Amino acid sequence: PDAVIVDPPRSGCDQGLIKSLLDVEAKQLVYVSCNPSTLARDLALLAKKYRIRYMQPVDMFPQTAHVETVVLLQLKDK
Repeated sequence: PDAVIVDPPRSGCDQGLIKSLLDVEAKQLVYVSCNPSTLARDLALLAKKYRIRYMQPVDMFPQTAHVETVVLLQLKDK
């Protein structure tokens, strides 16, 4: 596929989904996260095949500690 969009729960992507994302090798991956800790964990795993092109925090819940983060990843050249 040209692109895949994932919006996992606060617990992040499970290992099966990470493996599938790495196996399918979509040209672009959009990851929407509501938990910076699990986002960092999952991005470290996805870094095997993807590089971050753009990352944008979005304050969907003003005056709270919660923030959404949208990340655009691109498949690395082989």
